[in-house]
Formats: sequence, C-alpha cells, structure tokens
Amino acid sequence: MPAVPVYRKIINDIRERIESGGLKAGDKLPSISQLRDEFKVSYGSVRGAMLVLKAEKLVEGRQGDGVFVRDPKQKD
Repeated sequence: MPAVPVYRKIINDIRERIESGGLKAGDKLPSISQLRDEFKVSYGSVRGAMLVLKAEKLVEGRQGDGVFVRDPKQKD
C-alpha cells in the first residue's frame, strides 16, 4: 500500500475533527505554525492541506484573522 502524502494526513485529521464535533462551525483552526509543530511537517504541506480544505468548502480563510470551520449551510 502506498504511503499517504503528509498533506492528506492533515486533511484527514481536520476533516475527522469536524465530523466528530471536535471542531464546530465558526471554530478557528490552529495556526499554520501550530499545525507544522503538531504534524512535524513543512509549511508547504500545511498550506497544501488548507488549500484543499478551502476548495472542499470545509473551511474559510479570513484575512488577518485565521482559518475557520465553515457552516455547512453557508452559501458562497
């Protein structure tokens, strides 16, 4: 079985936190620095994971404020 890319591990972990209720709509995600430390990965891996989560509309970035869990009922 091929190894799971690091950014996918981050995506899967954050998705699981959202689905389990550990992170709720409106909750702020840990910073990129915190996620880098938690997963022992590069900036690029965390950034890649955030881009995928944003594209999947699970999270949204707010300039200067951070990344937050989106409300699933929220319209674009």
